[in-house]
Amino acid sequence: MIENFWLNALYSVTPTILIGLIFWFIMRSILSADRGERKAYADIEDQERAKRGLGADEKPIL
Repeated sequence: MIENFWLNALYSVTPTILIGLIFWFIMRSILSADRGERKAYADIEDQERAKRGLGADEKPIL
């Protein structure tokens, strides 16, 4: 009887753990991609400001 209890407990917890791990991996991938995209955008923006002769904290006059 006790062997059955632990096996049932393991089967009950396994799907929750697997779904949690999949969710964690997907969220980590999304946040990593967003971080990379923001860095790329900041680099492009810095290059454009350098082309115009502006400093890092100066805003262009439109």
